[in-house]
Amino acid sequence: MFLRTFGWSFATTVAGLIAAGLIWGAEGFGVVLILAILEISLSFDNAVVNATVLKRMSPFWQKIFLTVGVLIAVFGMRLLFPLLVVGLTAHIGPSTVIDLALNSGHTYHGLTYGQHLEAANPAIAAFGGTFLLMIFLDFILEEKDYHWLRWVERPLERIGRLEALSSVIALVTLALAARFFAAGHAETVLLAGLLGLATYLAVNGLSGVFESNMESAEDADEEGEEAGAAAKPGKSLVQVAGKAAFFLFLYLEVLDASFSFDGVVGAFAISNDIFQITLGLGIGAMYIRSLTVFLVRKGTLDDYVYLEHGAHYAIGALAAILLISIEYKIPEIVTGLIGVAFIGAALASSMLRNRRTAALEAVAEPEPTVAGKR
Repeated sequence: MFLRTFGWSFATTVAGLIAAGLIWGAEGFGVVLILAILEISLSFDNAVVNATVLKRMSPFWQKIFLTVGVLIAVFGMRLLFPLLVVGLTAHIGPSTVIDLALNSGHTYHGLTYGQHLEAANPAIAAFGGTFLLMIFLDFILEEKDYHWLRWVERPLERIGRLEALSSVIALVTLALAARFFAAGHAETVLLAGLLGLATYLAVNGLSGVFESNMESAEDADEEGEEAGAAAKPGKSLVQVAGKAAFFLFLYLEVLDASFSFDGVVGAFAISNDIFQITLGLGIGAMYIRSLTVFLVRKGTLDDYVYLEHGAHYAIGALAAILLISIEYKIPEIVTGLIGVAFIGAALASSMLRNRRTAALEAVAEPEPTVAGKR
């Protein structure tokens, strides 16, 4: 299963590094390799959160995530989306943006393509930070089967019963970020943050509606032929399941985009060549998606129940970092280490829990009796 899941990632790595060496020489080979490692190291929490969503999708949509989703992640989010952001935020025409991207020495209003992308960071950080903050808040405020940090999670679950509390907290946080971290571009930050909030509510809400309809259709089908005929489960089940999976797929793509923003911007500190950046980050994205599918098929989230908690805490930290980075530069290594620390701590806690559970079950199990003895 390991080779079947990671096979395309290994093949892409070999082909990509060979292409980098042939096109850009030894220096380009090293740059692409560094970018790929950077992307992988920054995105472990992304893979875990993706897995919590992907396990709700059919094998067909898991394949879509690994094929079409990879194309969107590599060429859409790592190549085309930065071009779009630069064009919109700097008010530059498409031909000029493409010229800047293809020629790292060219400038527009005194700024290179990478500098224009960095100048767009307030809008990018506000959108991504708000979207990720909503993911964290909805997780930490909802009722859970397991509690990792009980002293934090149980009180928050109680106040989380208030309707739309996560949206209120996100809006207040966005307003504070615009007030204290967005000197000179508060309007841009507020607009981008509101778009991030609207995107989360729309995509997550639509997928939830279709999932609820799908569950209702399945319940109707189980009640009997008469009830099933009235609800037309044969037709509605396929259509609703497809729509639910589609919006979950969109949710995953926006989630991936929110995680990739800081990596794309930070990659220009390593290289000014957009094709080297796209290739290196694309190789890393392949491994993250393969890891996501591996976690689902291996049942890792069910075996290590606190991993999901650790990933969401890492998302909350990343959301805070993105909003702070509107004003202050935070090294990517800090972001990566925080994510790894949360995932590692959650994994260790899960392993300790499994050992304690196994020990308690061994104690509770009665000793076998020997025939002929009382």
